[in-house]
Amino acid sequence: MEMHQIRYFLSVAKTLNFTQAASDCNVAQPSLSRAIKALEDELGGALFRRERALSHLTDLGRMMLPLLTQCHESAVAAKALAASYKKGATAPLRIALSHTVNLALLVPVLSELAKAFSGLELQFFRGDGHAIAERLKAGSSELAVAGPLGESWERLDAWPLFEEGYELVVNKAHPLAMRNRIALTEMAGTRLISRPYCEQADELDALLRSAGIEQKTGDHVLSDQDMLNLLEANVGVAIMPETARGHSGLRGVAVDGVRLRRPVFLYAVAGRGRSAAATGLMKLLRAADWAALLPVARPAGQA
Repeated sequence: MEMHQIRYFLSVAKTLNFTQAASDCNVAQPSLSRAIKALEDELGGALFRRERALSHLTDLGRMMLPLLTQCHESAVAAKALAASYKKGATAPLRIALSHTVNLALLVPVLSELAKAFSGLELQFFRGDGHAIAERLKAGSSELAVAGPLGESWERLDAWPLFEEGYELVVNKAHPLAMRNRIALTEMAGTRLISRPYCEQADELDALLRSAGIEQKTGDHVLSDQDMLNLLEANVGVAIMPETARGHSGLRGVAVDGVRLRRPVFLYAVAGRGRSAAATGLMKLLRAADWAALLPVARPAGQA
């Protein structure tokens, strides 16, 4: 089956006249008739009942019409997209983000990028450290922003963007919301929900266990966005990165004894070609003044 056969079929189905369809397709009528006959042979039955002045779709023709219409429209759309990409009008950008990175952190940079690339098309992937590393290796994502991935692949480049601490995030109606700072031991007895998808989950869990604090692990929360929804419903509390709350209606409480800091990196694969949009984003992220963008965070490497 070839696209010109489908185009001729759709034209005849629209006009119900072989002569008119041939004229619309700018082809000789015998050529159009032969193409449709070849299509009928391939599909195993007649598509039209031919009459001198007016033809009609057969049952098979009516069955094939929506499918071949979709096929033709998809091909036209693919061709247009390819042409747009070649002209630079389309700039797809595939970014992998860990479940712990708040997209709001990247919005100022992405806004600047959109000004430079009018055809910018953002394609996000969310995953844990392992999934993000696999996406980068396979080329499914050009860039990634995440905490430590735990990967030692020699082709994985990592540029530190900023680092931040952790805080206890609670609903404003929670009793601990009245406090600005608490001791680690004061969390005993609270419904502390774990974040197993976090890149530093094991490290944080070990720190809490050393203080006799147990996290609730049965909730099976899959992302920080899910976690924030639970906390806003006052279902429990959680220890999260300082940038996780964003502008939500939650409170952050400093916890003495939790000195763990979380670095956030920009990742890419060394030696692999990148789109202009990906190169632009890399430059913007690495040049960003994170101390100004994120008052709670520090540029990586600063004490």
